[in-house]
Amino acid sequence: MKFIDETVVEVTAGNGGNGCVSFRREKFVPRGGPDGGDGGHGGSVILHAVEGLATLLDVRYHHHYKAGRGGHGKGKQMHGAAGENRVVRVPVGTVVYDAKSGGKLIDLDAADMEWVAAKGGRGGRGNMRFVSATAQTPRRAEGGGTGEHKMLRLELKLLADVGLIGLPNSGKSTLISAISNARPKIADYPFTTREPVLGMVRVGVGESFVVADIPGLIEGASRGAGMGIRFLRHIERTRLLLHLVDLTDPTHPDAVSAYKGIRHELESYSQELLGRPEIIVLTKMDIPEASKGSDEAAGELARVAGRQVLAVSAPTRQGLEELVSQVWKALTGS
Repeated sequence: MKFIDETVVEVTAGNGGNGCVSFRREKFVPRGGPDGGDGGHGGSVILHAVEGLATLLDVRYHHHYKAGRGGHGKGKQMHGAAGENRVVRVPVGTVVYDAKSGGKLIDLDAADMEWVAAKGGRGGRGNMRFVSATAQTPRRAEGGGTGEHKMLRLELKLLADVGLIGLPNSGKSTLISAISNARPKIADYPFTTREPVLGMVRVGVGESFVVADIPGLIEGASRGAGMGIRFLRHIERTRLLLHLVDLTDPTHPDAVSAYKGIRHELESYSQELLGRPEIIVLTKMDIPEASKGSDEAAGELARVAGRQVLAVSAPTRQGLEELVSQVWKALTGS
């Protein structure tokens, strides 16, 4: 399934039905009079956050969502039927913005959360509603109200406990496949991961956490370089960052500068991310070159960053049990 995390949709609620002007005139009915019914309320467009959806793909390819209009009132005090609501299923974690002003409207961050995106028009009152002591035979009724119409921008921010960050080919995909049920594409060229991947890591009986593999960041990512700013938003909801550093990367031989480069991109995107709990992970310890320099690099990173540093190898599973344990402790505070 193609990953879509942003789209613009048009939503139109139904108009309310018109009220009716009618008079009851039947033989042998001594008390006739106004009996025009009310129009039905127009249907609303409702966004419904659903677990299990991981993309806005379905919404993107259906640009306009329209609810039903209310039925008109009739004689004999018959009210018009209410218009049918249009319910739009979106992934949990969808943030809704006004497409014109850019203002944030709602964050659908919980399962089964609903929000009325466009409210249906009110049904007009029939003439029976206007009877009074001074107006026994009113000949007026209300027209139905107009349903709301909006242009909305939907933005998906993944809900994950842990976010994997680092330069391209730092080992994020290999790590997430080793510790979770995720099976991302793994290759030895930059930007193998072109979209976020979620995986569930089981810690014990009934205990687990969700980890997200974020496409590799490069210098200038916060300004749109590489995979750009598009995927940085998915880190915002995570509670813990695992910052992967590859000591065998020929383009970034200095571990400290590689680490600082990614931190700079996080800072440029959001100051809040700098304060997020973080564990630095030295990867590819099965490669002699990485293993040989790991102690020195770990010491330097711990001194510069003031963070916990762990060394792992996903293929041989070296250090993975300790990594999962430390992540769980950081998440639970235990």
